[in-house]
Amino acid sequence: MGCPNQQPEGVTAARDTKDCSCTPPMASSSSSSSASSAFMVNSEIGAVLAVMRRNVRWGVQYMADEDQLEHPLIKSFKEIRKKVFSWQRQWHTINPILYLQPFLDIIQSDETSSPITGVALSSIYKFLTLEVLDLDTVNVANALHSIVDAVTSCRFEVTDPGSEEVVLMKILQVLLGCMKNKASVKLSNQHVCNVVNTCFQIVHQAGSKGELLQRTARHTMHELIRCIFMHLPDVGNKEQEFAQGGHEVNIPNNDQPSMNKPQDNGYTGSKIESVGGSVNLSTEIPEVKMDETTGDVGEAKNHLVTEPYGVPSMVEIFNFLCSLLNAVEHSGITPRSNSLAYDEDVPLFALGLINSAIELGGTALSHHPEILALIQNDLFHGLIQFGLSPSPLILSTVCSIVLNLYNLMRVKLKLQLETFFSSVLMKIALNKHGASYQQQEVAMETLVDLCRQPNFIHEMYANYDCDISCSNVFEDLSNLLSKSAFPVNSPLSAIHVLALEGLIAMISGMAESIGDEVPPLEPDPSSIEDHESFWKVKCENFENPDAWVPYIRKMKHIKKKLTIGADHFNRDPKKGLQFLQGMYLLPETLDPVSVACFLRYTSGLDKNLVGDYLGNHDQFCIDVLQEFAGTFDFRDMNLDIALRVFLETFRLPGESQKIQRVVEAFAERYYEQSPDILANKDAALLLSYSLIMLNTDQHNAQVKKKMTEEDFIRNNRRINGGNDLPREYLSELYRSISENEIKMTPDHGVGFPVITHDNWVGLIHKSRQTAPFIVCNSGDRINHEMFAILSGPTVAALSVILDLVEQEDVLQICIDGFLDVAKIAGSYHLDDVLDGLLVSLSKFTTLLLPVGIEDSVLAFGDDSKARKALVTVFSIANAHGDYIRSGWRNILDCILSLHKLGLLPARLARDAADDFDSVSDPDSGKSLVSPVSTKLALPPARRSFGLMGRFSEFLYYDTEKPAPQPSEEQVEARNRAMETVKDCHIENVFTESKFLQSESLTSLARALMLGAGPSGNSPSGNSNSAGVEDEDAAIFCLELLITVALNNRDRIMILWQGVYEYIANIVQSAVMPSALVEKAVFGLIRICRRLLPYKEDLTDDLLKSLQLILKLDARVADAYCEHITQEIMRLVKANVSQIKSHMGWRTITSLLSITARHPEASEPGFDTLEFIMSDGAHLLPANFVLCVNAARQFAESRVGDVARSVKSIDLMVGAGVCLVRWSREAEEASLQVYQDIGEMWLRLVQGLKKVCLDSREEIRNHAVLMLQRCLTGLDGIHLEDEMWLQCFDLVVFSVVDDLLEIIREKSAKEYRNMESTLVLSLKLLSKAFLHSLPCISRLVSFEKIWVGVLSGMERCMEVKFRGKRSEKIYELVPELLKNTLLVMKSNGILHSGGDSDSDGDGVWNQTWVHMKTLAPSLRSEVFPDDEPEPGPQTVGADPVPEANLLVP
Repeated sequence: MGCPNQQPEGVTAARDTKDCSCTPPMASSSSSSSASSAFMVNSEIGAVLAVMRRNVRWGVQYMADEDQLEHPLIKSFKEIRKKVFSWQRQWHTINPILYLQPFLDIIQSDETSSPITGVALSSIYKFLTLEVLDLDTVNVANALHSIVDAVTSCRFEVTDPGSEEVVLMKILQVLLGCMKNKASVKLSNQHVCNVVNTCFQIVHQAGSKGELLQRTARHTMHELIRCIFMHLPDVGNKEQEFAQGGHEVNIPNNDQPSMNKPQDNGYTGSKIESVGGSVNLSTEIPEVKMDETTGDVGEAKNHLVTEPYGVPSMVEIFNFLCSLLNAVEHSGITPRSNSLAYDEDVPLFALGLINSAIELGGTALSHHPEILALIQNDLFHGLIQFGLSPSPLILSTVCSIVLNLYNLMRVKLKLQLETFFSSVLMKIALNKHGASYQQQEVAMETLVDLCRQPNFIHEMYANYDCDISCSNVFEDLSNLLSKSAFPVNSPLSAIHVLALEGLIAMISGMAESIGDEVPPLEPDPSSIEDHESFWKVKCENFENPDAWVPYIRKMKHIKKKLTIGADHFNRDPKKGLQFLQGMYLLPETLDPVSVACFLRYTSGLDKNLVGDYLGNHDQFCIDVLQEFAGTFDFRDMNLDIALRVFLETFRLPGESQKIQRVVEAFAERYYEQSPDILANKDAALLLSYSLIMLNTDQHNAQVKKKMTEEDFIRNNRRINGGNDLPREYLSELYRSISENEIKMTPDHGVGFPVITHDNWVGLIHKSRQTAPFIVCNSGDRINHEMFAILSGPTVAALSVILDLVEQEDVLQICIDGFLDVAKIAGSYHLDDVLDGLLVSLSKFTTLLLPVGIEDSVLAFGDDSKARKALVTVFSIANAHGDYIRSGWRNILDCILSLHKLGLLPARLARDAADDFDSVSDPDSGKSLVSPVSTKLALPPARRSFGLMGRFSEFLYYDTEKPAPQPSEEQVEARNRAMETVKDCHIENVFTESKFLQSESLTSLARALMLGAGPSGNSPSGNSNSAGVEDEDAAIFCLELLITVALNNRDRIMILWQGVYEYIANIVQSAVMPSALVEKAVFGLIRICRRLLPYKEDLTDDLLKSLQLILKLDARVADAYCEHITQEIMRLVKANVSQIKSHMGWRTITSLLSITARHPEASEPGFDTLEFIMSDGAHLLPANFVLCVNAARQFAESRVGDVARSVKSIDLMVGAGVCLVRWSREAEEASLQVYQDIGEMWLRLVQGLKKVCLDSREEIRNHAVLMLQRCLTGLDGIHLEDEMWLQCFDLVVFSVVDDLLEIIREKSAKEYRNMESTLVLSLKLLSKAFLHSLPCISRLVSFEKIWVGVLSGMERCMEVKFRGKRSEKIYELVPELLKNTLLVMKSNGILHSGGDSDSDGDGVWNQTWVHMKTLAPSLRSEVFPDDEPEPGPQTVGADPVPEANLLVP
């Protein structure tokens, strides 16, 4: 045995090549027949014997003497060889221990060398991987147990370091093979724990071995953990059975690391020993323990230990994994003193194992209370501690674990996650921990990954920001990311980009959660002013959004007020409470319960002030203290833990009396809930005091002689109702206080809290009472409140980064962020946010910078940031225009800049009626506005201005000298700029304005008016280039304003007043023709023409607005008169049926009347009037007099030819037909409108009377004849008798008098052939008198009228032409008088004495008085003396003589 092992390495090398692979060969049990299994076993026996024979010890003993007894190990192999082939047919019925035992004996023998042990291990590994053992094998469970027992207690002789490592690797292979074998489900909890222990011991030992072994051992450990915890989701509900068995999970205490705990009894751990070598494992390392005891409880535990593995073993293994963190944390070993020293390697290994367990265990981990308790307490406490380590690798692994835990079981880890976010991630990300750049980057990456999780931000807001006892995680995270995205005096780094990505992830998450229909906003809880106990506000169902959404809104409102109240309390407690009463958080009359709950549940209070208030001697404060203590739940809690939880909420005051009151309240509450050990509340009080004194003694540096455990136990004798407390109980209290100080002084640091032991204990206690974690599947319902917090920091960060960034990918991130912010703001109608976005983005377009045109185009075309910003501006405008207010001005500034640069499309805006015009108007294809010159140095010619021109024709018109040919670079830049503008769809802003909400539409119109500016005031002769640009911009904006107005004809009322006032300002201030004035005038007419068919209620206002044209300066009016008239003609022809009011017609006829004396405008003006008056088709009572007057203007005008004047008179006379028709219709409808018709008739004849005085003979004579027709030929008109009296006074007598005056005063050359006109007027006088005789004869003033007729004829006879009397008149007057006298006689109106009176003034006397001058002989002819006086007859009974007929 002492000889060295000189065996050749060929055999072992061959087997190592075949069997030592870490990856098991793939084989299926179905492919292994019984025969092959037998041959396989036989083959492995031969292999082991072959290696043994090579060994000196075994070879000599075997060859020395054949009769010598063989060694039991060799003999057992030969015995199996004899039987193995007889088992072929019933292989699965053979107990596998029979053929496995020799191999296991080799493994456990301390006589075998490492090569022999290695071959035996390889054989076992082969049986496992090729499934010689499977679930169908008889007694397979015992076989696996034997394998595990043998391997975990493996003993061998070390011959050299290399062979030792080979054996250790083979052990790892076999253990992993056991766990991967299908029959591994038969392994017991204890054996699985043994496997993990053994593997970890090899990991521990490998620290001093080769690199390959180290890596293999760690890899195997990971594989084992994965195999075990992959089984957890399939395990049945074992925890109930686990609990019923009375097994208690030994969760490692942070105060007492597992590595220092003695093993009580039962399994004492596995050993891997080497004889004559150096393989001795330390027993003071953490290990997995399954406790076994005796008695009834022990039997139950043993049952759990031996049954197929499941939850119990996984609990212990997970506990073991957590204890690894504790072992590292509490080990005082110097760096690299051994493999468990505190460096990166060990924590990373432990954390990696834990992460594997969590990844494979999945959500099933949270279904088992024991594992969940370990995660909530031990694991998370360790994660928080290691999260603050200086190693980025450790932090990265910790963050991966937390990310997995958040994904799998965040519902169970509400406060733990909050603490990790606040105390680790945010603290490191903001460099509050002295963190390195790499740590900051890892923390930031984790935060960004979290932000990318669906509903993460919604859950942060709902669970933390809306919980009064939690911090504002969402708000803090928003501010952190925003602040971290700002490059302060440094270039853009990876952290800045990460923070930006986090903000974008938050914003995009909110944007994606917004559906097509935005949920209506719930009532604002701030409007509630009734007091309600905030600590009693409950949610009926945390799974129903209809319940929890209003709940968190209310709690957030309460939290805001509590935060303000806490600030007031910290300044002055008394005034703070009064303030809270005013905020309706506390009742009008304070009660102890409400104040106690405020102090207990409000975060941010000064703990010193809270302690002083609670310790106050005032009775109300004492009552508050009692209620405050009553809010704690100390059940199932040790006294030291309860005291930590209690004192963690405030600072214990310094005065002894205050301390006494506080401790008494605590002791009373603790005894109420935990009376098991303590006899009475006095015992609780004394022991509490004792713990406080012990805490001071142990942790005060000024106390030199520290109290020992024996001193503490002695000091507390006979305090429990005269009896002693259990020694173990007091010892446990002593160790707890000694190892972890109760912090009496709260931290006053600003920012993120430092988690002490007491803080963690308080957090675990608090987690029992906190509100359930809300899973937000309806995050869109709280987006509005979240966006109010997030939008400001996000927009600020985006703007700053966009200003600095040049990289295309980061630039696109910013643009996407702006679009997402706009989407959310638009969905929630946040106009101020949208306006702010547009202000920021418009600056990045670079269009507003004062640079030359070509330079601007080149810069814009080459600047992708500017182009993207411009597209974003108009994407927002087109998508969310409804909620843009002041932002329209920024949009318009960009449009004006593009217009100035010549980048806008040929036709920017198209109004809704353009298509109609193009069909109905044959001239619509012509240009209506001449191109605008860039210089207006010369006043425009009268005909150089078009009427309503298309926008495109003056956008790019340039009268300057041709510019030099642009370079290729400039052409490419312009093309890129044009493509960008095309992508903006700027035209949609105006053509789709009809869909804008009213307020936004008004803002757009206001922006257009402001954008145009007061350019209309500048004279057209101004050659200043700035003035030209201003006017060009004003024309551009006016065109857009008109387009917007026309596209919104259905709601023009909200725009009309502003549009009208703006145009009026331009029109009234114009002193010279200009393109702007032209656009304003014709734009106004265009608006009226388009809107009249649709807006009856606005007709009068629209037509009244045309009166602005009447106020134009004479020079301006003269320049545009013809075109104005043409437009008015189009307006009237298109909308004549819509114009019904007198005011509207007054405006139209006024415009037409003006044209009567304008050379170019009179023709279209008369055509328009003729259209209205011809055949009375469009004459109305409302426009009758106005049209007659307008026709009279054209009749009197000398601009046109005589024929047009004659036609105008005919139009006037033709209008009388309408009077007859209206009179008839009124009579049929029994309407009393005769007076109105009579008035119109009177105005008609008055108009004709004026034309009768025209200097042109043809016009004058025709007018007299037409007047006669109107007086005598309109029989259907019912006129009042008094109307005829007015007619004679104002018309008949007046026309004769005026003609006589003209004859006397005017030159015969000016008024030619007045004799014929006077003859016609005499006939008019006679016929009018005879026609009206039946009516006027009834008047009291008949005599006056008759005398007027006679006087008129008398004056006419006296008139001389060229010094001679008119023979025609002398012949005509007697004839007319005779006819008149005969008619009067026949109607009984004229007879002797009939109407005479004593004064001789009667009709009879007056007649003959005048007859003496006019025709003395007529009396004898008409009334001969022998002729009897006729009696009265009916008026009009006799036929009228021929002379009474109308003279043609």
